[in-house]
Amino acid sequence: MRGKFVSYIRVSTERQGQSGLGLDAQRKVINDYLNGGDWKLLQEFVEIESGKSASNRPKLQEAINHCRLHNATLLVAKLDRLSRDLWFITTIQKMGIKFVCADNPEINELTIHILGAMAQYERKIISERTRNALAAAKKRGIRLGNPNLGNYRNKDTSKALSQKARKADDFAKTVFPTIKLILGHGTISLNMIAKLLNLREIKTRRGGNWTAIAVSRVLKRIPKDYTGDDVFSD
Repeated sequence: MRGKFVSYIRVSTERQGQSGLGLDAQRKVINDYLNGGDWKLLQEFVEIESGKSASNRPKLQEAINHCRLHNATLLVAKLDRLSRDLWFITTIQKMGIKFVCADNPEINELTIHILGAMAQYERKIISERTRNALAAAKKRGIRLGNPNLGNYRNKDTSKALSQKARKADDFAKTVFPTIKLILGHGTISLNMIAKLLNLREIKTRRGGNWTAIAVSRVLKRIPKDYTGDDVFSD
């Protein structure tokens, strides 16, 4: 085995990222694959992001760009949750990026698309069976759903919503001074603000990475006459 490689490791939660849970296991699979041979691992990229998020993978994009720059092969530990990542795989292939799964290096482009099609077909069949089973149960007079759902819906949720809004407003005021400093450098886009916040390792209220939409939501919570100076006062 020869060539240059760029490894990409992903875990789903911030807790897994901090504890190393999942990261070490993926590194071991990759290191076992690279054991011996004339090869060079140029860089490792680690992402903490749910597999459900198909449009917010900045580290994956960095890994892809690194592969393109150095004509390297993108290496992952496993083709985990294939149906969720098929879009990425197709995109990578269209860009001409070589791609290897360390746990199953024999997988090729044709195999990946066949497995993806099978996974999508299986989901469709399961969905149809579920709908048919629920329809048959309803015909038999079985009451579907949570019988207590109506009680929950009738509860006054205004207090909880108010607390949630207050927390969002407090967070917006906390992060606004940093955004204000960034804006002080001149005209700048929401995407650029998000990138700069991520470079400063500032997380969103839910512990994720910043996007243009997330920045926009924060700015909408800031009153027009708010300076943000009180955040720094005791």
